[in-house]
Amino acid sequence: MATFKSIEDIEAWQLARDLTREIYQVSGRGAFSRDYALRDQVRRACISVMSNIAEGFERNGTGEFLQFLAIAKGSIGELRSQMYIAFDQQYIDKAAFDRLSVTTSKIGNMIGGLMDYLRKTPIKGTKYK
Repeated sequence: MATFKSIEDIEAWQLARDLTREIYQVSGRGAFSRDYALRDQVRRACISVMSNIAEGFERNGTGEFLQFLAIAKGSIGELRSQMYIAFDQQYIDKAAFDRLSVTTSKIGNMIGGLMDYLRKTPIKGTKYK
């Protein structure tokens, strides 16, 4: 696995950014936009994914990065569950639900893969140099 120079190099962060953009679009329309509790929670969850990947990376330590990735992975699971609610309430159609489900699963798998790698690497982070 290549060394990341910035958060923008992390593919899971890139996809989480794209997902956040899409979540803001779909949650800003129709009945979804008026279900303030769900709309706000969905937005907070996707923001959490991006933010925790970034914060963990910027801590410059493998252990801390793992901790923040675990939080991001939890948030992507939360978001995936919330997409079921949005679909069940007919706030999003089947095509949007399927697209968002695939993306959230992919991000979760990528975060999990990065966590597995970090658990095995002897690199402890730049703050330990």
